[in-house]
Amino acid sequence: MSRLTNTPLSVLDLAPIRDSGSAAESFQNSVALAQRAETLGYKRLWMAEHHNIDGIASAATAVLLGHVADHTESIRLGSGGIMLPNHAPLVIAEQFGTLATLHPGRIDLGLGRAPGTDGATLRALRRDYSAADTFPDDVIELLNYLGEPHPAQRIRAIPGQGTQVPIWLLGSSGFSAQLAARLGLPFAFASHFAPAYMHQALRLYREQFTPSDYLAEPYAMLCIPVVAAESDEQAEYHASVAQQKFLNLRRGRSTRARPPVASLDWSPIERAQVQEHLSAAVIGGPERVRDGLNELLEQTQADELMLNADFYALEDRLRCYDIVADIANLQGR
Repeated sequence: MSRLTNTPLSVLDLAPIRDSGSAAESFQNSVALAQRAETLGYKRLWMAEHHNIDGIASAATAVLLGHVADHTESIRLGSGGIMLPNHAPLVIAEQFGTLATLHPGRIDLGLGRAPGTDGATLRALRRDYSAADTFPDDVIELLNYLGEPHPAQRIRAIPGQGTQVPIWLLGSSGFSAQLAARLGLPFAFASHFAPAYMHQALRLYREQFTPSDYLAEPYAMLCIPVVAAESDEQAEYHASVAQQKFLNLRRGRSTRARPPVASLDWSPIERAQVQEHLSAAVIGGPERVRDGLNELLEQTQADELMLNADFYALEDRLRCYDIVADIANLQGR
């Protein structure tokens, strides 16, 4: 059997907003995606915190996760991630402790060190870039709020204390990989936008991992872009949706999803930059996607894959996850 048929698969939902759509439509799509992923046998679905990005609707991540949880039954839901420097650890412990109390055994808490926004918006959040300097201490503080209380502990997260919500560290470089290793936490790498450091980060994490009360052995998840369709040609066509987003991000334009196009009007430098961001993407019909995912798993020995499928139409996005579930035999496990 291939590695793909033995590897847990999960979903990253960036709650995309279409050029002619709305945040309300995005929320409806998130529920539909979570319900389909649950039916197909995907392990978890995560959503990410971004601010002042007009193509992403998941700014209030905990609130949206609660909405999706209310419309699903068993799939794990979590943050991929909460940008911890934007928040007080106690507030995040209370938010995710509340989610875990309402939906026991279903909530994950992935944490990132980046702000997830621009400098002006960071100031509007009443934060600054120096907040990232205390990230290691903030993670430990958060772990304490979600763990069993200490006898001398004066401040407790209520709800939250004792819920043991699993904490993951997310990263696109070696910093969080090494911190996750030192704290004995699971690690998720953001190959969906920064694949260049993937192998280095995984090596650092595994080499430096220290067993903990949370995890006995290293557990690494990769988030990658996947565009699966009925044929290689259809998949290449749909891949232009994500390419347009990265291109417009580079140009300082709206990142709302636009319909797929047969070709893009970009310079050689722009094309190289976009392709660099998407170099880990697996694009194609069922056979090519199966081979691509298996090759990635062989190269990285990842313990889990989280798939980000960026399509303009919801039905095409759902079909992508259908195809991957079929080639991975998710429902037959």
